[in-house]
Amino acid sequence: MHSYRRAIAAGFVSFPAFAGYAVAQEEDLAKKLSNPVAALISVPFQFNYDGRIGPGDDGGRATLNIQPVIPFAINPEWNVISRTILPIISQWDIAPGTGRQFGLGDTTQSFFFSPSTPGPSGIIWGLGPVVRLPTATDDLLGGNRWGMGPTLVVLKQTGGWTIGALANHVWSVGAATRSGAGPVNATFLQPFVSYTTADAWTFTLNTESTYDWANDKLTVPINAVVAKLIKVGTQPISLFVGARYYAMSPESGPKGLGLRAGVTLLFPK
Repeated sequence: MHSYRRAIAAGFVSFPAFAGYAVAQEEDLAKKLSNPVAALISVPFQFNYDGRIGPGDDGGRATLNIQPVIPFAINPEWNVISRTILPIISQWDIAPGTGRQFGLGDTTQSFFFSPSTPGPSGIIWGLGPVVRLPTATDDLLGGNRWGMGPTLVVLKQTGGWTIGALANHVWSVGAATRSGAGPVNATFLQPFVSYTTADAWTFTLNTESTYDWANDKLTVPINAVVAKLIKVGTQPISLFVGARYYAMSPESGPKGLGLRAGVTLLFPK
C-alpha cells in the first residue's frame, strides 16, 4: 500500500515537470518561427486582404501565400534554408475595365546559406540567391519576367525578443515571357521585431517595403500580427491574425487598412 501511494505521489510530482517541459518546447518552436533561417520545417498558409486599389480606389485583392520552409544540412557547420512563396490571387477592378482575375502569381524562391549555430555575438545570418519564376496564370497577376538577385537575413534572439531584417533585390533576366512585359528591378526590405512569451504567444511588428526602381514606385505596408502556437493531437501549429496599414503606396496601389491571417504547420525533428 505504501508503495502504491508513493507511485501516485511521484506521478503527481512528475506531471508538473512534464507540463513545464511541454510548454518550454512550444515556446522554443514559437521562437524558431520568428527566425527565417531556423532549422525547422514549416508550411505557412498566409492570407492577405488589401483594398482601395486602382485609380478610383474601387478594387481589391485577396492573396493566399503558400510558403514552405525546408532546411537542408550541408555539414555540421552549415545549413541551406529553402524558402518558397507561391501566391494564389483573386483580384477585381484594379484598373478600369480589367474585371476580375484569379490564379497563380509569380513564385519567389530563396536559398539561404546559414551557419548552424549563432556567432560569438549571437548574430544569426543567412545569405544566398533569390529567383523569381514567371508562374503567373494571367498577365495582371505577375510581371511575366524571370528574375534573380541576392538575398540576406540578419537577426539576433535574446530572451523572448527577435530583432532583425530580411532583404533582397531582383533584376529581370532573359527575355519577357509575353510581349510588353517591362523590366524587373526591385528592392525588398523587411525589418522585424517580435516578442515570444513563455506560453508561446508571439507579437510581431514589421514592414514589407518594396521599391520598384524601374517605375519609381515605393510601397510600405506595416504589419502587426499576433500568433499562438498550439498542438492538435501531436501536430504543432501556429495560428496568427493581424492588420496592416499602408504608410506609402503608389497612386494605383492598395491604401488604408488590410488584413492578415493564417496557419503554420510545423514539423520539428
